[in-house]
Amino acid sequence: MNRRRPAALIGAAVIGSIVLVTGCSDEGKPVSFDSGPSGPSAQASIRAGQEDGDAGAKNGDAKSGAAAQTLLPTGPKAEFTTQSSLGDGTKIGVTTLKGAKSGFTGKVWVWAPKQYFDPKYRDSGFPVLIALPGGNGYPKNYWMGTDLKLQSSISEWSKTGKSLPFIVVMPVLNPDAKHYYDGSDIPGQPKMGTWMTEDVPNLVRANFRTFSSRDGWAFMGSSSGGFVGLKSVLKRPDLFKAAIASGPDIVPDSPLWTGHDAEKQANNPEKLAQELIDKRGPEVALAFQVGTKEGTVVPKVRQFIATYGKGPVKTRLQMIPGGTHNAHTYVKGMGEGTMEWISKQMLAPVPSS
Repeated sequence: MNRRRPAALIGAAVIGSIVLVTGCSDEGKPVSFDSGPSGPSAQASIRAGQEDGDAGAKNGDAKSGAAAQTLLPTGPKAEFTTQSSLGDGTKIGVTTLKGAKSGFTGKVWVWAPKQYFDPKYRDSGFPVLIALPGGNGYPKNYWMGTDLKLQSSISEWSKTGKSLPFIVVMPVLNPDAKHYYDGSDIPGQPKMGTWMTEDVPNLVRANFRTFSSRDGWAFMGSSSGGFVGLKSVLKRPDLFKAAIASGPDIVPDSPLWTGHDAEKQANNPEKLAQELIDKRGPEVALAFQVGTKEGTVVPKVRQFIATYGKGPVKTRLQMIPGGTHNAHTYVKGMGEGTMEWISKQMLAPVPSS
């Protein structure tokens, strides 16, 4: 499976950690993502906007509909420290989350785009992209490094209409470096499925202006992280609308599933996609990315799309010329069409009138 070949991705993580150590003088200092309404008058303004938005949404006004679904930070606030800084002044922060539902404690890195701090968006929610790495994804999530240019690319793409200005959330993928947990609640193991789909989103809701609708929530992952993002959206379409799955595994294969086949199949994207088709929804948007040099991955992805890309399961395939099983390849593909397609499936922030 893809996750057994993480060398290029792990290499990117090592480079990223070096860049962070040498390139951020603010590393370790407290960072705040506070912005937007906080006082009673602002709360009243939001409520009024939501009422107007409900009426607008009924008339097909997507802009008003998005405003109606803005969710203000629920608290309690987490303590973030600076991991690194981007050239535009935005910062990647990190905190340690004690998962109230999963019982697992791990690090989560978060970046908010410059638009998030723009006064004209102070009353608006922002879409969330949960970015997952390949390899072990522990103790770091390599997307928190600046070398892969995920955040800076989203910043640039959002200026040209290729992407929404996503809040990017980067949790650890596994609880240790010994096993893969398939982003699932494997019996007798840390509940990584609950961590990923409930605890991490709840942290974001507590600290950021988001959307109450699933149309404001998506996953992005490569290799084993691509599997977890794909599986999470198909398993919880009530919470998440879309996923970018780059060079992904298609079926669960952690050795920790031994003796738990029923639970394993309940976390199998093939089974979950068919169930969604049989139930006729809700609709999900799955953007696959594969480099042309990923020989063993390409046919598996194509087969999944051919078999399950129908009805409520909307799919798109981005073939990346000369691309390998590598995080840099996948960022390139995102800029060549994937982000624009996925952004069209999501709610956008709404500027104040």
